[in-house]
Amino acid sequence: MKRTRFGARDRLSRDAAELQRLAIGLSESGGRLEDSFWEGRLAELVQGLIQSGAEDDLTTAMDRLFESHPQAHDELANMVESMAETQSLEIGGQLHDLQLFAAPILAWSRYAIPAGPLGTSSLDPLKVQLGAHVFAAQTRLALVDYLFSPDQLPRSFCDTWQLTRSLGEQALAGSDLHLDTRGLPETNRFLSDVRYLVGVALVPRGQPLFRWNETDGSKDEALAAWIKQGSPSLAPLLTGCAYQPLLADAYHSACRHADRNSRPYAVKASVAFLQTTLGLLPEEMRAVIAPCYDQRLEEYRIGLAPRDRDNAVFHGVVWALLGAEDEHSDVAGQIDTTLRECGLKDIVSLDHHLPMEFCDDCGAPFFPTPEGELVHAEMPEQADPMPQTLH
Repeated sequence: MKRTRFGARDRLSRDAAELQRLAIGLSESGGRLEDSFWEGRLAELVQGLIQSGAEDDLTTAMDRLFESHPQAHDELANMVESMAETQSLEIGGQLHDLQLFAAPILAWSRYAIPAGPLGTSSLDPLKVQLGAHVFAAQTRLALVDYLFSPDQLPRSFCDTWQLTRSLGEQALAGSDLHLDTRGLPETNRFLSDVRYLVGVALVPRGQPLFRWNETDGSKDEALAAWIKQGSPSLAPLLTGCAYQPLLADAYHSACRHADRNSRPYAVKASVAFLQTTLGLLPEEMRAVIAPCYDQRLEEYRIGLAPRDRDNAVFHGVVWALLGAEDEHSDVAGQIDTTLRECGLKDIVSLDHHLPMEFCDDCGAPFFPTPEGELVHAEMPEQADPMPQTLH
């Protein structure tokens, strides 16, 4: 009788193994010519797997390389992201490049931060301002008619590629993409969060894509112009919110940039929320910073309360580690600097390890007191109810 092979699930597929081999070859390349050889082979395989929906092969190969060969992991991840967010098209005998992009907006509100469908009256002025201040002169833009929350963005590289292709078809037709919202996840409600405009830019091969790629452009000037000229078009979409537009960029890069910037923004929003809700001035607040571990350091949690309430936490912020950050990075120093920029002077930074504890009833994370105890964040009864966690 044939025996069950319990270890078969852990075996790599042939394609996943080949992805690893090519990525390692690229990471160990010693010159530009060899780089081109490995990149060409890797791009061809990755493109085929994405188009066939072989998401498992891509993620399995990246997971294995993350532990065994970090540099090869980065090479593979960069290639997969690039293949998911870019495509080539031939128009009238001329090659064009298609780039999926995201324009993040940091926002906070005591009410629900809007996310949902966008009408033509919103899309048209947004495309005008993006085209005038963010993208180069020869680009053609198409947007998705939806303001996304992080929970609603494409869940996989294959889904991202499908979105890029669909938007590319609309860019060729000179229209925007209507999103079928059936089955779209619900938006989680946080005091501070990110919203995304998503679209594609179509540009002739070899021509500048972004405004800062042109000889007279710069990123700083593009951001300043987008904030100044684009904000009036964003304001009707974010009623009741304070918001900060970020610079549009290639899709995955823009999402990472938003994740990084959302952490100090959430701290500042939390301080502003306590000030406006309770009349509590920053110099009257105390912040406690604590590292929280699972198998390793995963995040810092920040408990905020009045200085005279030693065992209470009124509000909390989760500051997740990103990218290469670990326990050797000066993340606590960054948090301390952000809090002091907000006007806080009483800041306690705990140096012992705390577990990642959550409330059994509501699932909310617990936050630290000065004594190192993790407790539920609770606003005073007279304050308006509001989610206690900022992400």
